[in-house]
Amino acid sequence: MLNKNEPLTESYFYILLCLYRGASHGYGIMQETERLSGGRVKIGSGTMYGATGNMMKKGWIRETISDHPEDKRKRLYELTDFGREILIREVQRIRHLSDTADSIMKGDNG
Repeated sequence: MLNKNEPLTESYFYILLCLYRGASHGYGIMQETERLSGGRVKIGSGTMYGATGNMMKKGWIRETISDHPEDKRKRLYELTDFGREILIREVQRIRHLSDTADSIMKGDNG
């Protein structure tokens, strides 16, 4: 289980974010991560499959089967309710960090 203050790695964050709107296969997640990050974050296949395996063990994602016949052999992943909660908490944590930094950098000490 994720501690309230334990941040996700960027790879984990982007994998969960990519799955927020629906199931996807590993290669699709890798491509979408690169697109969403403007090319700044690139997830290699080793990282991808290590991360998905770990996230399945944690109960954040699960494997699912595609409804499309041409995709039956592809391994698809989808968020669990717990994974969705983890992502939402991480976004809240990042927002808090950003808000705090903005407050300090704008001279507001409160």
